[in-house]
Amino acid sequence: MASIASQGIGSRFLELRASVRKNWWIYLTLVPPFALLTVFTLVPIVQSFLLSFKKWSLRKETWIGLANYERLLTDPVFWKAIENTLIYTIVVVSIGLAIALLLSELIRPLPRHTQTFFKASFYLPSVVAVVVVALVWRWIYNANSYGLLNYLLSFIGMDPVPWLQDSATAFPALMATSLIGGQGASIVLILAAMGNIPNHLYESARLDGSTRFSEFRFITVPLLKPTLLYLTVMNTISSFQVFTGIYLLTNGGPNNSTTTLAFSVYRSGFVQFDFGYASAQAVILFLFIAVFTVILFRFLSDEVEY
Repeated sequence: MASIASQGIGSRFLELRASVRKNWWIYLTLVPPFALLTVFTLVPIVQSFLLSFKKWSLRKETWIGLANYERLLTDPVFWKAIENTLIYTIVVVSIGLAIALLLSELIRPLPRHTQTFFKASFYLPSVVAVVVVALVWRWIYNANSYGLLNYLLSFIGMDPVPWLQDSATAFPALMATSLIGGQGASIVLILAAMGNIPNHLYESARLDGSTRFSEFRFITVPLLKPTLLYLTVMNTISSFQVFTGIYLLTNGGPNNSTTTLAFSVYRSGFVQFDFGYASAQAVILFLFIAVFTVILFRFLSDEVEY
């Protein structure tokens, strides 16, 4: 049995070597991107992991073992950041994908030029500078009466609400910015996938007397599963890494009510200059993303037909 296994391994090795010799130029083209991946991604990940076991300063670094991870266990801000990150991810990914899917279904029957207009309109916030978008949201949420939202509320006799200055409203307001302005890419991808669904499937369903909802449920959604899986995974990764909106709108406050894991990494490393502790949090963030990605692929990809 061992000899048969070794023969099989040897045969595969010879096949691989022959393939490399035959297609060496293809493998050669992979060297530059792999080198860039190694230098700018893999090496920093390893360095961050090693740094998480140290107390680092500009003058010296000291090996402290698991002290940074032990500190995480008793840090209430860290646990609040995890809670906020999970809530943000679950709410923004699930509701955001539902909004994108619904809007795409409403846009799909429209003429092509009208579809193009709506796709461009929804995608526009993605190409505008993040700082500009944040300034618009700061004006909308401004606590004074000249903030757009409070100005509208004044017509029904309500007092101005400090949307970004109140712990009870800051985090929901922050999630709303992503839900309203962050679905452009999802809509574009879903509409592209809808365009690849054969039209005769809908025509056959209509001959059988199906409703618009039945077509959406039994034809559109099942055939969109590969795209929806991709968007779920990518949006989950993006939500775990959310930082820019928090930094520009709330800076993690008030009272850490909008602090997420990615923002906590930034604050520990580049505000408090505690790079060892920041690296420990970054390792936890990396593990969260890896575990959730594996879980999503494991439980969602079983039902996907490519």
